[in-house]
Amino acid sequence: MEVPTIARRSTWTGGAVQERLRRLNLIVTIPPLALVGVLLLALTARSWWHVVIQLVGLVAALATAERWTAGDYLRVARPSLVVTAVVWLAGALTDDSAAFYGLSLVGSFLIPPLRRHRLAALFGLGGLVAVLGSANLLAHEDHLVPRLVQFVAVPAVAVLITTAFMFASQRFFDLIAELEQSREKEAELAVVRERVRFASDLHDIQGHTLHVVKLKVALAEKLLDSDVDRAREELGEVRTLVGDTIVQTKELVYAHRRLNLPAELENAKNLFEAAGIHVRVERESEVDDQAGQLLGQVLRETTTNILRHAEARQVRITLARRGIVIVNDGVAETGPPELSGLSALRQRLAERGGELEVSRADGRFRTAAAFPASKEDAR
Repeated sequence: MEVPTIARRSTWTGGAVQERLRRLNLIVTIPPLALVGVLLLALTARSWWHVVIQLVGLVAALATAERWTAGDYLRVARPSLVVTAVVWLAGALTDDSAAFYGLSLVGSFLIPPLRRHRLAALFGLGGLVAVLGSANLLAHEDHLVPRLVQFVAVPAVAVLITTAFMFASQRFFDLIAELEQSREKEAELAVVRERVRFASDLHDIQGHTLHVVKLKVALAEKLLDSDVDRAREELGEVRTLVGDTIVQTKELVYAHRRLNLPAELENAKNLFEAAGIHVRVERESEVDDQAGQLLGQVLRETTTNILRHAEARQVRITLARRGIVIVNDGVAETGPPELSGLSALRQRLAERGGELEVSRADGRFRTAAAFPASKEDAR
């Protein structure tokens, strides 16, 4: 037998995504099945014995459905199949025409995951339901044709319909799992692209410098015997060039390089949308150019953190003249509320007189950075 749908998804997605898919399965599967079972009970039960029979079958079916969403339903489905078969036999003998419902549900969960002989298993299940239902014809000799339809034909056809619905339902959830897999891959690619961009910036700073240093050192070696002063001058330029490169590298690491906030905002939107995250941007006013340099870095770092550490579905970015607020959902309720990159940024903002605050509440993470109002703002 093939591994159930939900169990297969564990190789695709992380625990949080798998749990979200399980909750979706529970919401979509359990309530409709329970509602139909209750309606059948209300419409067909004519005695307390019928109520007990149908409730036992319904509980066994719902237990199988609940375990199906978790991917380990076989240990529950097999005994439930026996229980619901006995329930249907008891219902047929006592004129309870709806007692087959539990058996049809349990059987429909068992057949779709089969790798082979699905059709044979489906007709075998239909035959089992028909044979058990025919016990009603043996217990009651009157109205044979109506009883044949009510206890043999209708239950057998219902099993076929229920199983067909389960095939479609399983395919639907497989598609959702594939979409979740694609979303996670997009998020991982977004993080990789961000790392590549950082590596590209680092290459721009150091690649040219190292090439020039190589040439100047080679020239200085040639000049040592013929022109010591010129060699000393070349080495001095190398020292200056290396010093400048060290400064630029530190600026890159600590986010001192100028960042274009509008470009960072567009990049963040593209990354979120590629990862299947809905993003909304609210502008209270135009951002001050000086504040925008570090605010762009806050946005970049927060975007990376959301893609790497959250299962976000929505992100809201609010821009003020000298501040930015990013709020995202999909945050775990446990664990540290702050990441190391944001801690480093807080220090950088503090050096410029700004503040960075992070908080977590109700499954949402809020990152807020702001600078004091300037004299022009006060006017």
